[in-house]
Amino acid sequence: MPTHLVWFRADLRVHDNIALAAACRDKNANVLALFIATPEQWQQHNMAPRQAAYLLSHLNDLQQTLAEKGIPLIYKEVGDFAAQLGTVQETCRQHDVTHLFYNYQYEYNEQQRDRQLEKMLDDVVCEGFDDSVMLAPGSVMTGNHEMYKVFTPFKNAFIKRLKEALPECVAAPAGRGKPLTDLPALTFDYPQEPFDETLFPANEKAAIAQLRQFCRQGAADYEARRDFPAIEGTSRLSACLALGALSPRQCLHRLLAEQPQALDGGAGAVWLNELIWREFYRHLMTYHPDLCKYRPFIRWTDNVKWLSNDRQLKAWQSGQTGYPIVDAAMRQLNETGWMHNRLRMITASFLVKDLLIDWRVGERYFISQLIDGDLAANNGGWQWAASTGTDAAPYFRIFNPTTQGQRFDAGGEFIRQWVPELQDVPAKAIHDPWAWADKQGVTLNYPRPIVDHKQARVATLAAYEAARKA
Repeated sequence: MPTHLVWFRADLRVHDNIALAAACRDKNANVLALFIATPEQWQQHNMAPRQAAYLLSHLNDLQQTLAEKGIPLIYKEVGDFAAQLGTVQETCRQHDVTHLFYNYQYEYNEQQRDRQLEKMLDDVVCEGFDDSVMLAPGSVMTGNHEMYKVFTPFKNAFIKRLKEALPECVAAPAGRGKPLTDLPALTFDYPQEPFDETLFPANEKAAIAQLRQFCRQGAADYEARRDFPAIEGTSRLSACLALGALSPRQCLHRLLAEQPQALDGGAGAVWLNELIWREFYRHLMTYHPDLCKYRPFIRWTDNVKWLSNDRQLKAWQSGQTGYPIVDAAMRQLNETGWMHNRLRMITASFLVKDLLIDWRVGERYFISQLIDGDLAANNGGWQWAASTGTDAAPYFRIFNPTTQGQRFDAGGEFIRQWVPELQDVPAKAIHDPWAWADKQGVTLNYPRPIVDHKQARVATLAAYEAARKA
């Protein structure tokens, strides 16, 4: 009887899991599952303690769900990816595994690890699958068979492919024998911080329910509501997608079931765009592995002379810059492990274009805090904001943090929630509170702006222009 081993990585679910479904296709096969925690590797890559807690919650849920289907989850903890190789080899030997199934990861280190493993396991059939994407990298290319460098033509080609044939969702496998009981509680040696289960679904069933509810109620209004952080206008499903507790195909099918016009630009199309941005950054990373090595996509931007100012960096990290919308956003991130997407753009622009601090410093800080930390999306977003990436904002486009606040949090509700020091400042004055306070003779328990935006803009433009000429 063949023994099939499913190696779970960033795909902690049983519904629409291509590797799991493939392993379970042979009804006579003995199916085992494996998860290997790598705390040292996570530490090297600054994984957020909240994301570690979130991962553990989903891992325990996965163990339980697999056990109900009669599939045991073998759990191991090793230092890093190199040690994972020996663990997989040893597990295959111990259990006489004939076939190994896994879903591809597109980051550089992960790809190198998987190639190495396939060479080591010469007596085991290895089967890998494109599971964390709707369409496989390499399937959406320009007429010259090159990877797109600009989002809009990529999106148009992507939607054309979806209209030709939607990627299928595969069903969760049926039970394979008696349910397993007396399961050990899984844990790993990595710092953890609690997360809010009302905001981030802590198991697969809750994730599916949240997806359904958003597609039914929120997706149609997403375009009108998504930019305003004081209202719940986003899906908050990014954390589930980052861990693979949901698949992007599930998101696509549920969206089209509730909003059938989304592929043709109707209701739901703007949320679909966000899913396609996620694909764009994943596809790009496969073709440009330097993106995984902190290299900019636009090479000349490596010449920018960044400033190193610990005091200003700490003010940005802790939400004490004197710019209310920036500070509210950073405090939301530090407190919850999540930040509204519009605010990710505003805070990233402020660090890079107002403080002239290297975007990589911000990218690493975000990953160290985010419950939805995902290398491709985080890197893509930071390089967009820093004007160093593909399809980036031109370097001379610099967000004004005060007018961004006025535009997207006009009454200051979001600011008051996260910056209670400004509770008594009137709405009209809340985006520039010191101008009001000085006029009124009021002292605020809030820092004055750490930088003058107009002056910073001039200095940043000069730094980018010098780099481009160099």
